[in-house]
Amino acid sequence: MSGPAHRVQSAVEEYGYPQGHLGHLTVDQEAALQNFKVKCAEAGYYAPAADTIESSYDDATLLRFLRARRFVVLDAFKQFQDTEVWRKANKLEELYNTIDLEHYEETRQLYPQWTGRRDRRGIPVYVYEVRHLNAKTMSAYEKSASKTKSKVDIETTYTTPKMLRLFALYENLTRFVMPLCTALTDRDHPRTPITQSNNIVDISGVGLKQFWNLRGHMQDASTLATAHYPETLDRIFIIGAPSFFPTVWGWIKKWFDPITTSKIFILSSHDMKATLESFIDPINIPIKYGGSLPFKFGQMPTLDPALSKLLEWEGGNKEFPKGPMYWVPKGTGKMEALAVGSKEEMRREEVCVLTRTMEEDKAVANGRVVGEGDKLDLQPPGLPKHLLEADTVPTTPASEKQNALTAIPAEEELVQKTE
Repeated sequence: MSGPAHRVQSAVEEYGYPQGHLGHLTVDQEAALQNFKVKCAEAGYYAPAADTIESSYDDATLLRFLRARRFVVLDAFKQFQDTEVWRKANKLEELYNTIDLEHYEETRQLYPQWTGRRDRRGIPVYVYEVRHLNAKTMSAYEKSASKTKSKVDIETTYTTPKMLRLFALYENLTRFVMPLCTALTDRDHPRTPITQSNNIVDISGVGLKQFWNLRGHMQDASTLATAHYPETLDRIFIIGAPSFFPTVWGWIKKWFDPITTSKIFILSSHDMKATLESFIDPINIPIKYGGSLPFKFGQMPTLDPALSKLLEWEGGNKEFPKGPMYWVPKGTGKMEALAVGSKEEMRREEVCVLTRTMEEDKAVANGRVVGEGDKLDLQPPGLPKHLLEADTVPTTPASEKQNALTAIPAEEELVQKTE
């Protein structure tokens, strides 16, 4: 690229991790959170904790909606309300618990995949190779998606079958990957829940025609994700951008709000390695992008070695199985991974127990410091209480901001890619 482009100033600066997250709220933000809870509870969309019963949603999840709406309570409530109605109409809970394992895996192979690793702040790193979404593959996928198997009758839902499958992957992000990364405390702000992800999006080898054919699908996916899974994105690093990408960006920028566009960065081939390494340790960057991680798109995650000290495998497991999973509390400071989904019959498999350890005696529960002996809320982010009871299925230093990355501006200005 010819040099740094104008960087969009927006809420990505104001609410960049950990600002606006648990343990890092201003007085006004804390007040907004409490008012938001009251508003949601009065409307019947949120049940606060009572005695030994956990709240229906944890504070980390509620804060995602507040950050997305700049802590304007009424705006956040409208989005949360719309999401609750959408989730119920599309039976997201039942879909995730009962989706056919082969159909889930077929979808996972086409979309952003967790590498099993994290960036320097502890946020999970995903990789997405867009060229796999060619016309032949998408045509076959749409035919398969129309036959999606689960206990959900897709004829009664309000989202297309291929979108429902995609959002099963978002459920995996919020229910499984984020709580797992939260449990790893070898990071700055170890008591602050991880509620976002980083994405390396590889668009090399994608022609203009392929982009054009994908535009409708990409727009639908981005619109629904922004509406119903807000603030799950920390950054997107776009690599391999072709010379015609400014044309493509002319379409794409209309699908996102300024907060989202300011999180998207184009990296030239010259700047890619240095920029990624400024955010991600080389050992956690795939070899293909200049790191040393032997991860290839399509494979299962190459798990962070730090997890070996925290996981106690069950039922003969030695790694996470394919398909949907989520965490449930299992005693003080522990969570159990359950594998769900279906093949010939419904699966509910106990995979492993994870123990979250802290070096200090104090911890933060729901954003407030509690003393030793007090109860620590380890309810996995985004997991409603009724699922837990069911029997069925680091702040970015200023120096990092002055690196060789180029932000996509919200205006017409767009730098050209240097070969």
